[in-house]
Amino acid sequence: MMSEGVHTDPHALDELSDVASAEHAGVGPDGAVEGYSARRTLRLGVELRRQLKRRRTQFLLGFVAILPFILVIAFELGQSNPNRRSGGFVDLATASAPNFVVLALFVSGTFLLPMIVALFFGDTIASEASWSSLKYLLAVPVPRQRVLRQKAIVSGLLSAFALVLLPLVSLGVGVLWYGAGDAISPTGDAVSFGDSLLAIALSTVYIILQLAWVAGLALALSVSTDAPLGAVGGAVLVAILSQILDQITALEGLRNYLPTHYAFSWMDLISTDVDWTNLASGLLSAVIYGTVFFLYAGRRFAQKDITS
Repeated sequence: MMSEGVHTDPHALDELSDVASAEHAGVGPDGAVEGYSARRTLRLGVELRRQLKRRRTQFLLGFVAILPFILVIAFELGQSNPNRRSGGFVDLATASAPNFVVLALFVSGTFLLPMIVALFFGDTIASEASWSSLKYLLAVPVPRQRVLRQKAIVSGLLSAFALVLLPLVSLGVGVLWYGAGDAISPTGDAVSFGDSLLAIALSTVYIILQLAWVAGLALALSVSTDAPLGAVGGAVLVAILSQILDQITALEGLRNYLPTHYAFSWMDLISTDVDWTNLASGLLSAVIYGTVFFLYAGRRFAQKDITS
């Protein structure tokens, strides 16, 4: 008679036992499973493709690309004289393609450019926490500092690409609409088209480096909260507050220590006689603020209790 219960072939059990005994999970010198390498986890290419597929990245890059066309439409609807040789940056915007690029950087420097950097850096860790996927990412396992470093590098690449995309598209649009003429500064100086391209390139590099403080602050906020909007908004609000305080002349010399005080020093490059003092001060300020914020972000993330 057959007894009740589950009957298993004894030969099958023996085969499973032999297979299990043959498997060997070695241990490496560092105590990890043999064959595991932290350098193979969360590769830059994978993270970069992942971020490029996100709607917020595509929308932001798309907006940066169409902004110059919006500015052209605004000037076409309004009244502008392409032959003007005096006035401010807005008045001289249609004088030539380089002037149009300067205007695009000038009008976006107060809010848009800091917001771009804050979005990429502030959203990078906080979004993973808000999706409750950060703890699973660390359980792969990916070392914490590698997660932070890889995501910061990708955020930096995307930010730099967006900040370079704006003057490139603006230059192309400016050449089509206003021609490849000399750049005219508000002081009346005329800079040749070739020299103005070099000045624009240096200005773009300066803007990228000067916004390092926004990147560090946004990353520090990103590792401190599970709300991406709070991290991004916090960095943008600090940038706006700093700009407001910089307009208060009663603060006198204290304004020099604000992170946004030298934000527009790149405009000195659009001149025949460049004063490098403010440019150097702006880079030094950005490096100091950025270093402090990045170091804090690394320390905070290393000690943080990841629950989401």
